[in-house]
Amino acid sequence: MSSIKKCLFPAAGYGTRFLPATKAMPKEMLPIVTKPLIQYGVEEAMAAGITGMAIVTGRGKRALEDHFDISYELEHQIAGTDKEELLNTTRHIIQRCTFSYTRQIEMKGLGHAILTGSSLIGNEPFAVILADDYCVAEGESVMGQMVKLFEKYQCSIVAIEEVPSNETYRYGIIEGQEEAEGIYRISNMVEKPGPEEAPTNLAIIGRYILTPDIFEIIEQTPPGKNGEMQLTDALLVQAKQGRVIGYKFRGRRFDCGSVEGFVEATNYTYARQKR
Repeated sequence: MSSIKKCLFPAAGYGTRFLPATKAMPKEMLPIVTKPLIQYGVEEAMAAGITGMAIVTGRGKRALEDHFDISYELEHQIAGTDKEELLNTTRHIIQRCTFSYTRQIEMKGLGHAILTGSSLIGNEPFAVILADDYCVAEGESVMGQMVKLFEKYQCSIVAIEEVPSNETYRYGIIEGQEEAEGIYRISNMVEKPGPEEAPTNLAIIGRYILTPDIFEIIEQTPPGKNGEMQLTDALLVQAKQGRVIGYKFRGRRFDCGSVEGFVEATNYTYARQKR
């Protein structure tokens, strides 16, 4: 059994980079081949032994709830046909997992989205998956790797990867001491620095395991960059106490928040499925 029981999915954003497709459809429902992004995230959490899925939604996001529910009309229409097996993966998820939802009324940054989900999590460590970051790995899932690391270190874990120096302004950037291969004890974090201010080129991507004290820290942390509640600023408080590990994961990540990354992920997944 996993020591992490719940995974939080912040999914209230507008997805403006994909307009007009996201005008009436959540960006998390954009399909990579035949499965929506959010389902890949849920399957990754399940592969790590997590069965409690907590989703922070917003206006116009009902499709997320409907996707992880039984559609009796559709089931009736395809019953007994060769199309029936196409729903097998979704049925498996619905049978094994519990889903809970809450709405983020205002968009005030990732830290605020995490805080909004606190009522769904309670006082226990939890995972966070940003569906925009589509991660693939040979063997153990990225979140599965992180859960094992949490069992050893018992502190917050953030997934990191090297990015080009001219792209640091798009990420939270870490600084720290490498304790073992690919494992860093983080001492500093900077939210979206320019290349000249970035301490390293090690960027935080959308996979986290957080300890529950993060909720109180977020509440007490003043607004940061762009006047938003930045998760990076709250994690920095933990990092100053030596309680955040950066993990250079085994696998590949696609930035599906961008059209270019989304197309790249689609082509990669389609090629793998054709093998």
